[in-house]
Amino acid sequence: MRIIVDGMGGDNAPAEIVKGCVEASKEISDEIWIVGREEEILKELKKYKFDQSQFKIINAEEVIDNCDAPVKAVRTKKNSSMVVGLNLLKSGSGDLFISGGNTGALMAGGLFILGRIPGIDRPAITSPYPIMGKGMSLLVDAGANAECKPNNLLEFGIMGSIYMEKVFGVERPAVGLVNIGAEESKGTTVIKAAHQMMKKSSLNFVGNVEAREVPYGVCDVIVCDGFVGNTILKLTEGFALNMFQFVKKKFTEGLKSKVGAMLLLDKIKALKDEFDYSSYGGAPILGVKGAVIKIHGSSNATAVKNGILRAIPYASGHVVQIIEDAVLALEEVERGE
Repeated sequence: MRIIVDGMGGDNAPAEIVKGCVEASKEISDEIWIVGREEEILKELKKYKFDQSQFKIINAEEVIDNCDAPVKAVRTKKNSSMVVGLNLLKSGSGDLFISGGNTGALMAGGLFILGRIPGIDRPAITSPYPIMGKGMSLLVDAGANAECKPNNLLEFGIMGSIYMEKVFGVERPAVGLVNIGAEESKGTTVIKAAHQMMKKSSLNFVGNVEAREVPYGVCDVIVCDGFVGNTILKLTEGFALNMFQFVKKKFTEGLKSKVGAMLLLDKIKALKDEFDYSSYGGAPILGVKGAVIKIHGSSNATAVKNGILRAIPYASGHVVQIIEDAVLALEEVERGE
């Protein structure tokens, strides 16, 4: 397999990107092509020992920054690391593409360069959602589509279910629809219609789930529009950050507290690790005709490494093709067959 990595995408590029690629290469036999400014990438690679036969640098002098307008950047920065990488994926030169760059540009590039899977109305950005003591759930959509139609939410459920099964090995993933109540009668017209469509589908649909239930792992795939999904993510991130700051403050108030903190250090670290995004890899952009993975813009080497390792089953498991095949069943549901 050939993995294409955006060497210039993210706040810590290319240093952490290159380091993460090298660390990942020690656990796999696949090729890694790093796309970006050749001179800068070579400078970073020289810091490490690795199997040179696994690596190739594809020179791309331009960079799409976070401040760039996504659509304009994709259309005008043809020699950017992101656009070059996506074109390599489209040509069949690689099997998957990973980037920590501008999320909007990556979505736009996926649509313009790779195109949608036939039958998928709107691709979605997913995000791992840590569940205390239970690993993670998958949240779909995490911010790409602020407003959705009922069939979009059904598509999100189907794509997320396939991803959880093929990449994380979750058999018959439980799919839940975020709503203001568990009853079928609750929610907007869109939500109520989506509920009925999911209920009739082949999904392991567990019904509506309230936001307060999401952190308990009530379902494996959390379905919502991008506005709600992004709000859930940012609220959770803010709460977790404040919680750890509060715990740290309490454990440093006086000698007795500090002694207690030393005794519980392993437990505290384990709790913090459960909320560490870097351990869960990247987030696939589901619905485009290619294996595209978005890693966090502030990813360190560990996050890059895990993003690569987690992405391999996505490509090797032919998840994109499986989603494309599943659209046929989706169309039957929409026709009421």
